[in-house]
Amino acid sequence: MKILLLGEYSNVHNTLAEGLRALGHQVTVASNGDFWKDYPRDIDLARRKGKLGGMALMAKVYSLLPRWRGYDVVQLINPMFLELKAERIFPIYRYLRRHNKKIVLGAFGMDWYWVSECTYRKPLRYSDFNIGGTVRTDEPALKEQRDWLGTEKERLNKLIARECDHIVTGLYEYQVCYEPHFPQKTTFIPFPIKLPTASPLPDQHTRIRIFIGISKGRSAYKGTDIMLRAAQQVQSRYPDRMELVRVEGVPFAEYQRLMDGSDAILDQLYSYTPSMNPLLAMSKGIVCIGGGEPENYEILGEKELRPIINVQPNYESVCHELEQLVLHPERLPELKRQSIEYVRRHHDHLKVARQYEALYAK
Repeated sequence: MKILLLGEYSNVHNTLAEGLRALGHQVTVASNGDFWKDYPRDIDLARRKGKLGGMALMAKVYSLLPRWRGYDVVQLINPMFLELKAERIFPIYRYLRRHNKKIVLGAFGMDWYWVSECTYRKPLRYSDFNIGGTVRTDEPALKEQRDWLGTEKERLNKLIARECDHIVTGLYEYQVCYEPHFPQKTTFIPFPIKLPTASPLPDQHTRIRIFIGISKGRSAYKGTDIMLRAAQQVQSRYPDRMELVRVEGVPFAEYQRLMDGSDAILDQLYSYTPSMNPLLAMSKGIVCIGGGEPENYEILGEKELRPIINVQPNYESVCHELEQLVLHPERLPELKRQSIEYVRRHHDHLKVARQYEALYAK
C-alpha cells in the first residue's frame, strides 16, 4: 500500500512508518517533528515563528498538495495535523479527502472529543480535565478548553471524525471518548515502540535512579510539577538511596540518551495508561511510575503482567509509591523484566504495524 502519515505526536507516526515499511509498504511521514522534540520525518513541515512563518508553511503545503494525491491511506495524527489555524486546514483536508482513497483520523492526544468528554460526560475517574466529578480549573486545563470548545477547532474535529473512513485510538482514555460517538468505525490499536536490539545493561549504580522529563509549558497540565515535587521530597529523605535525573525541553535523541541507565521514570499523573515516552522507557527495562489502572490491562487483554507502579492523581500517592520503591529496591529486577515483556507483547512496532495493515486493508 501507499501510505501518507501526516503530523507527529511523540514519535508515533515515525515508529509506525518503520514497521509498515518493514512489511513492504511505501510510507511517507510529513510532520513538524512534534516541535522541539525533532522526531525524524521524510518531509519537514516545521513552522518558523511569526506571521511570515505561517505564510511560508501555507505556501509549502500548497506546493506539496499535488504530491499528496493517490494514496491508499492518508492518516492524520490529529484534526490539527498542521501548524496552521483550523480555518486554514479545512480546504487542505477537503483536498486530501477528494484525492485519496481512505482517510484515517488518529485519536492520540488533545482534541475536541477528549476535552469535551472529560469536561462534561466524565467517562474516567480522573483525567487531564476532571478529578472525579470536579472539573479542573487550573490555567493549563482552562486554556485547552478555551482552545477547543466552541471554536473552529471543534468544527474541524467534528467534520473530520464524521467524514473519515476510520478512527484509531492509541490509549484506553481516547477509546472511551470516541467509541460512544462512532462505535462502527473506532478501533483501538496500541502505540508502536521499536524494541532495543541489545538487552539493558545491568545496574552499575548504588542509588535508585529516577528519571523525569518535563514538557515545555505542559508541566502543570500533565501533573509533572506534582510528580517532581514528590520526587524531590523523597530524595531529600533518602539522599543516599535515590538519585533524581530531571530533563526539560531537549530533542528526542538527547532525551533517550539521558534516560538510559535509569531505574524508573515518573510520567503523566492524570493518565490511566503509559504513553509513548514511558513505553519507550519500559522497553529499556525502566519501570514506569504513573498510569497503570486495571482498564489499561483489560483493553490489551493482559492477564499476567503488572509492571507499572500505578499512582493516584495526587502528591501523597506519588510520594508513597516512590518511597516504597526506594525502601524495597529488591522489587526492581522483576518489575524491569515485566516491563520489557509487556512492551514486547503489546507494543512491538512490527506487531502494531500488522494491526494497522489489517485495518487499512478492510
